[in-house]
Amino acid sequence: MALQARALYDFQSENVGEISVREDEVLTVYSEHDIEGWLEGANSRGQRGLFPASYVQILRAGGDAAPASGAGAGAGAAEPLASRYANVPSGGYDSPAPPQPLSGVPLPACPAASTFCPTPLTQTGGGLGGLQHQASGSGDDDDWDDDWDDNSTVADEPLSGGGGGGGGFSDFDGTGRYRVSTGAGGRNVGGSVSSSSSAAAASSKSTATVSRNLNRFSTFVKSGGEAFILGEAAGFVKDGDKICVTAGPHGPEWQENPYPFTCSIDEPTKQTKFKGIKSYISYRLVPSHTQCPVNRRYKHFDWLYGRLVEKFPVISVPHIPEKQATGRFEEDFISKRKKGLTLWMNHMTSHPVLARCDAFQHFLTCNDEKAWKQGKRKAEKDDMVGGNFFLTLSTPQSPLDLQEVESRVDGFKTFTKRMDESVFQLSHTANEFARKQVVGFKKEYQKVGTSFRLLSQAFEMDQQSFSVGLNRAIAFTGDAYDAIGELFAEQPKQDIDPVVDLLALYQGHLTNFPDIIHVQKGALTKVKESKRHVEEGKMELHQADGVRERCDTISFATLAEIHHFHNIRVSDFKTQMQHFLQQQIHFYQKVTQKLEEALQKYDGV
Repeated sequence: MALQARALYDFQSENVGEISVREDEVLTVYSEHDIEGWLEGANSRGQRGLFPASYVQILRAGGDAAPASGAGAGAGAAEPLASRYANVPSGGYDSPAPPQPLSGVPLPACPAASTFCPTPLTQTGGGLGGLQHQASGSGDDDDWDDDWDDNSTVADEPLSGGGGGGGGFSDFDGTGRYRVSTGAGGRNVGGSVSSSSSAAAASSKSTATVSRNLNRFSTFVKSGGEAFILGEAAGFVKDGDKICVTAGPHGPEWQENPYPFTCSIDEPTKQTKFKGIKSYISYRLVPSHTQCPVNRRYKHFDWLYGRLVEKFPVISVPHIPEKQATGRFEEDFISKRKKGLTLWMNHMTSHPVLARCDAFQHFLTCNDEKAWKQGKRKAEKDDMVGGNFFLTLSTPQSPLDLQEVESRVDGFKTFTKRMDESVFQLSHTANEFARKQVVGFKKEYQKVGTSFRLLSQAFEMDQQSFSVGLNRAIAFTGDAYDAIGELFAEQPKQDIDPVVDLLALYQGHLTNFPDIIHVQKGALTKVKESKRHVEEGKMELHQADGVRERCDTISFATLAEIHHFHNIRVSDFKTQMQHFLQQQIHFYQKVTQKLEEALQKYDGV
C-alpha cells in the first residue's frame, strides 16, 4: 500500500525530475526512505517525481503525522529505492552487462495485421524491472484477495526454447520469436540485424562514450529510453508483437487497427462473497468482437492500467477514475465511476496499439479462473516493457529531420500547456455553473414561483367571479416557475457533467505528455552528444548513426502518438460539443413549453 504524506510548505520544482507541491496537499510517497534528502512520489495532480523530504510529514494509518525518514538526518541513513521502471536495476547502471552478440538472423517484415481472437499469451521470460503500479487507498473492496488472483509471479508451465538455463539465448528460439538487440548499431526492427559479433562488441564499447544522465530518477532513465538509446536493450520479439509506424499524410502514424471493436460497460451490480462479509461492485463488459460478456471489478481495471503504463513509455494511457475510500456503494458514485470507466474504455479501444495489447485482450476476453491467473502472471513477466518496447517497433526506413522533429515536439509541448490551462479553466467554470444550476437557479426560480402564488392568494380575497380565472392563471405561473427550477437542477446531468467528465479524462492525458516528451528530448540530446563525439574523434561515424537510428525510432513513436492524440481529441470534442448544444436546445425548449402553457391560461381571463 502506498504511503501518504502532507506537504508542510509550498515547493516549486526547478529541475527535471522534480514536482511542485502545495502546502497541505496530500501526496503519494513510493518509499518512506529518502535519498539524500529527497522523496519520490506523486502529487494530487498525478505528476510523479522528487520533492524535499523536509517539506512533508508522513501520514500514518492512525491519522498521526510523522517526519519523513531522513529529514534532518544524515544522508548516509538513506536506503536506495528499488527501481520501478524497465531496464533500470535497483543498483543503477554502475556495472552494466554488455549486450550479447547476435548471430545475424534477419527479422521478418512488418506483418499486415493480426486478428483479435483471444490467444494464449506467449511467455517471454525474465522478471519485471518496470514500474509497479501503486494502489491508492486502503481497506476497500479492491484488495487482491479473491480466488482469481494470488501473489505468485511464476507461470504454471516452464519456458520453451532458449529462455532458461545458463547457456544464454539464441537469436531464434523456434517459436516465432527473434532476439533483437540495439547493440549492433543498425535499425533493429523492420530491417536486418548485423551478423558480426565483433561489430556488436565495438558498438557496445562506442556507445559507452555517450554519457549517462546524472539524474537517475529522470523519466528518460526510468522509462528505459536511455538504455535503448545506449544500445543496452535486448529481448525476444514475436512476429505478432511487432508494432508498425507508417508514414501518413500528416507525418508518422500508428498503423490502423484492421479489426476495430468497441466494448460496452453495462450497469454495475453489487456482489458479495465470504457469505456476505465482503461486498464489491462488478461491471459487466461486452466486447463487440467476441460478444462474450465478462465481469470485472475496479481492481482489475487498476491492475491493467498499471501494466500498460509500465509497458508503453511513449503512449498516453488514459487514467482510470480515482479510488474512493468511502461511499463506494452510493448510487451517485457508482454512476459517476461507470461513466468514467466508459470514457476510459472508449479511448482504449480506439487506440491502434493499446487495443491490440495482449494484456488488454486478456482483460476483455478471459472468463476462466485458471486462465486469468496464468495470463495475469505472464503479463507481469512481460520482457517487452519500457526500453524494450522500442525493440518491437517497425518504423519507416527514411530518416527523420531532427530539426523538424524538435520543432514539432516543442510546438506540441506549447499546445498541451495551453490546453491544460484552458481545460482546467473550463472545468472549474462548468462545475461552478452546474453548482449554481442545482442550488442557486433552482432556489431563485422557486422563490419567483412562491411569490406568484402569494399574489394569487391575495387576489383570492376578492370574491368577484370575474377574478377567478386570473387567480388560477397566476397560481399556475407560480407552479410553472417551480417546475423550471427543477429542470435547472436536473439539467447538468444531461449536458455539463458529460463535458466535465471528458475534461477530466483529457487532464489525465495532458499529465502524461510531459514524461513522453521528456523521453524524446532525452534521445535528441544523446544524438547531439554523439555528433559532438564524432567531431572530436571520440566516436566513429557509423556508431553515431546507430544512436541516431534509435533516436528516430523513439521520435517516430512519439510523433505517431501525438498524431493519434490530435485525431481522437478532434473527434471527442466535436461529439461532446454537439451533444452539449443539443441538450441545451432541448432544455430551453422544455422551459419555453412551460412558459407557453402558463401563457395560455390567461387567454380565457
